[in-house]
Amino acid sequence: MWLPRPLYEFLPYVYMLVGLGLLAAAWFVDIETLPSIFMVVGALSLMAGLVLWLRRRDYRTRQAEYSNRTLED
Repeated sequence: MWLPRPLYEFLPYVYMLVGLGLLAAAWFVDIETLPSIFMVVGALSLMAGLVLWLRRRDYRTRQAEYSNRTLED
């Protein structure tokens, strides 16, 4: 699946914002099982956003190091 670059770059932040929003909504919703669902989905979404952001950062750091190493040789 192809995504436009601005959307692709913003995706981890969207996941984290949705996760935080669901966690906040779980605090205010008083229906019996809905807060539990919001908590689980919110935590998973927040974790997915953080993992995606960290993996991209690590990949870009390694690529930059590799590029610098090949230019020096």
